[in-house]
Amino acid sequence: MSCPTQLDPQALRACLDAAANIQVFALYAALNGLIVLGLAVLAVRARRRAKVGLGDGGDAALLQAQRAHGNAAEYVPLVLVLLLALTLVQAPAALLHGIGGGLAFGRVLHAIGLYQSSGASVGRMLGILLTWAALLVAAAALLGYALAG
Repeated sequence: MSCPTQLDPQALRACLDAAANIQVFALYAALNGLIVLGLAVLAVRARRRAKVGLGDGGDAALLQAQRAHGNAAEYVPLVLVLLLALTLVQAPAALLHGIGGGLAFGRVLHAIGLYQSSGASVGRMLGILLTWAALLVAAAALLGYALAG
């Protein structure tokens, strides 16, 4: 994004802030995209190891890999849409970093926790709490922007 050079200083600053926010969004979209891709690769490897074409074939490791990927695929797109909307309304970069970072870290923690145990684990609990927090903060912030004007 390039800003016109003939803007008044305040308008130029707003343009530069918007460009920086787009980069913040791009960072977390890329990181979370790579997380989902990594989990997909792990699920395919587990499927090949178990020689199961469809379903989980009763293989616990394959089921864990499928759920780690599936859970990320369920949450990441929604939170990224909310993050993009916050970027477009020019929310503060700190808010975008908090949501994007919380989502990415939460997804990694959740996947590690799920791979460590098919039952309850600290990683799964912290991961889903961070993911839900990112979702809640993003939705609440957008609602605030929508109602404010």
